[in-house]
Amino acid sequence: MSFADLGLNESIVKAVLEKGYDQPTPIQAQAVPAVIEGRDVMAAAQTGTGKTAGFTLPILHNLARGNKAKANCVRTLILTPTRELAAQVHDNVVMYSQYLPLKSAVVFGGVKINPQMQKLRQGVDVLVATPGRLLDLFSQNAIKFSQLEVLVLDEADRMLDMGFIRDIKKILALLPAKRQNLMFSATFSEEIKTLAKGLVNNPVEVSVSAPNTRVRSVEHSLYAVDKKQKAPLLIKLIKENNWFQVLVFTRTKHGANKLTKQLEAEKIVAAAIHGNKSQGARTKALAGFKDSSIQVLVATDIAARGIDIDQLPYVVNFDLPNVSEDYVHRIGRTGRAGAQGQAVSLVMSEEFKQLKDIERLIKELIPRKTMEGFTPVNKLPESKLDTRPFKAKKPKKDKVEHKDGQRSSENTRGNKPVSKNRRHRAKAGSNTVKQAPRVS
Repeated sequence: MSFADLGLNESIVKAVLEKGYDQPTPIQAQAVPAVIEGRDVMAAAQTGTGKTAGFTLPILHNLARGNKAKANCVRTLILTPTRELAAQVHDNVVMYSQYLPLKSAVVFGGVKINPQMQKLRQGVDVLVATPGRLLDLFSQNAIKFSQLEVLVLDEADRMLDMGFIRDIKKILALLPAKRQNLMFSATFSEEIKTLAKGLVNNPVEVSVSAPNTRVRSVEHSLYAVDKKQKAPLLIKLIKENNWFQVLVFTRTKHGANKLTKQLEAEKIVAAAIHGNKSQGARTKALAGFKDSSIQVLVATDIAARGIDIDQLPYVVNFDLPNVSEDYVHRIGRTGRAGAQGQAVSLVMSEEFKQLKDIERLIKELIPRKTMEGFTPVNKLPESKLDTRPFKAKKPKKDKVEHKDGQRSSENTRGNKPVSKNRRHRAKAGSNTVKQAPRVS
């Protein structure tokens, strides 16, 4: 089957072929015809399955046949959880629509809002946005939804994990009732199904991989190592194996910064990417990693969303994730498009619980390797596969703050609301004369 067989516009097929793709992936083969027909779609797809093109291509096909967007209006809205993913999706939109008379834009927090407002004044056919910045723009009358035809929730599971459910509900209330809805998620969890009930109408369900299964083209392994030896071991692996384009995951922003300095001290070109970095620094680091001028990119889970690099060879879990599902997302960054990839985890004894949870999730034990000179003092216990089924998760409460700093208004001020007691104490403390205690 070719892309032309899916019924796509010739201009779109031309752009796809120039990118080097000649056959659609399974999710594209299933989703593209359904979207072209105007059906709502719920798709479960892991990273690296071609899901972005699965909704982008048919949307562009349909938009090319319709009316142009009026000033400040949007015809298609694509919501993503992070800035990097928003930028990545927009890059795909631009690439696939290069031979079509369509306008697109991307908006997210962390950068000035005025240029985004100016872009929207012309009207756009496709807008890719993070929820917080979209609401900021709407509150300033910079965007209208009267022409909206399609809504896409990309990585819906991650949006729920990051606490965007309240913003999503606000956005849904602003949109016209008659529209096409597309929801893409890693899995159809109970939370996703609950969200879908009020969103999609008689959807076509597409699933191209079993929930939470690791990418089979990835060779994964682990080294048992003490905490203080993790950085030296990583440096040894990088130098001895001459690894390039290594994506390393840490649990915290501080850990990412510290590891980056340790790598640079050993003459390894590295950069950190996380929520405390400015958007300019994050964009620069990602661009350097893609063009191989940066050898190692050290990232937190949230900031790594949207890193889409063909044939990324190495992913390293410097810290195991607290949420076992994130392991699947992490290693899904390599072994894409049929290429072989390596996923290496550096595991200390204190992380044994996370390791057990991960192995239970992927239904297999991760092979262990040893490195001379790095035998841990605190031995990592041997694993035994837990085959018990997982219990359904309880729905998470809405969060006001957003970990990725999407909002450019209240939530980025960094100031907690002043309580009545604090105001009272502050007022009392401002008096220069203390009153004598009352005698009862």
